[in-house]
Amino acid sequence: MTRIPLIDTETCGAGLNEREGILSRTWLGRRLAGLGSLARAKGGTAALEFALATPLLVALLVPVADLGLAYSEQIRVQQAAQAGAQYAIFHPWSSTSAAAISNAVLAASALSTITASPAPSQTCGCPGTSAITATSCGSICSDGQSAGYYVTVNAQAPYTSAMPYSVLGSSVMLTAQSTVRIR
Repeated sequence: MTRIPLIDTETCGAGLNEREGILSRTWLGRRLAGLGSLARAKGGTAALEFALATPLLVALLVPVADLGLAYSEQIRVQQAAQAGAQYAIFHPWSSTSAAAISNAVLAASALSTITASPAPSQTCGCPGTSAITATSCGSICSDGQSAGYYVTVNAQAPYTSAMPYSVLGSSVMLTAQSTVRIR
């Protein structure tokens, strides 16, 4: 049985300087030649590509999932504020209304950190194009109608990211406000 060397030193050394010829005869030279054959091999390429692509995909997926969780909690906070406004529609304003509306906000959400802060308030005003303009109760608005009674309900909850490198930072306050005309 004839043994075939990994590197043919006679043909590899031709045209090379003395140092490169010595390297091709060393253990390192033979190993580097073996890496060249590994690079040309096709077996296991898919596994290698998967191993290289997985960290990149996870790095993209985790922040997107974190943003989705934050958005889901924001929707819950908004729904709690709307539940408080709905409670205000069906229950006349009294001295205990702020506490009752706050309780409705808290009961409407499964979030344990939600608060009805600042407290619900009643104001008189006239509807504008983008907001309620505060006026005295009983006055006449620019559209000829009398000023209405409005209740503003607020809800907020802190969101803490599950990942330390989140796009949102370590913690952010999610807030929502709902205003409804009650008279």
